[in-house]
Amino acid sequence: MEISQKQFQRIRAYYKVLLPELTDEAWQYCCENFSIRQVKKGEHIVREGQICKCVSFVDSGMTYAYRLHEGKEMIIGFFPENTYVSEYSSFLERKPATYFIDALEDTVLIDFNYEQMQQGYNRYKELERFGRLIAEYLFKMLDGRVYSLHSLSAEQRYTQLLDSNPSVFQHVPQYMIASYLGITPEALSRIRKRMAS
Repeated sequence: MEISQKQFQRIRAYYKVLLPELTDEAWQYCCENFSIRQVKKGEHIVREGQICKCVSFVDSGMTYAYRLHEGKEMIIGFFPENTYVSEYSSFLERKPATYFIDALEDTVLIDFNYEQMQQGYNRYKELERFGRLIAEYLFKMLDGRVYSLHSLSAEQRYTQLLDSNPSVFQHVPQYMIASYLGITPEALSRIRKRMAS
């Protein structure tokens, strides 16, 4: 499937905000090496135990990362459109992924695979910086998640999610938001009622 002009424009706008010094030559390299992937709701993007092959720009849809614990999904994070998603430790170190990433709804991803990204780093300094910024983004997201679970109340975690990722509340079922917050769906309902009054 070919990437449309509109998709190129959307991802380029994202790149230019993240990386204002991006040259036309480096951008052309990216365009020649992107591939597009359609993932149906409920399908795996990355499976635990497999090596993550791509860093993916979420062009449309919603994805989420989770671990399985005693058969239950423990949700790590949500990745809406216009963000990047990857099991980045697996991607960088070529080792088995420690969690799953699934499509929460029908999703279109624009992928950049490991080999192409490494070649891009070697050729274009700004792409090396781009890789660092993506790594920092994913690290901060996971580090913030650990901090919030250990240091914030459930109500504070709810407010933080509402402030940082409001689209989650339009796309994600309540039981999944509760799992992400580390509380029961009933506790989430009580928090929402308190916040609304």
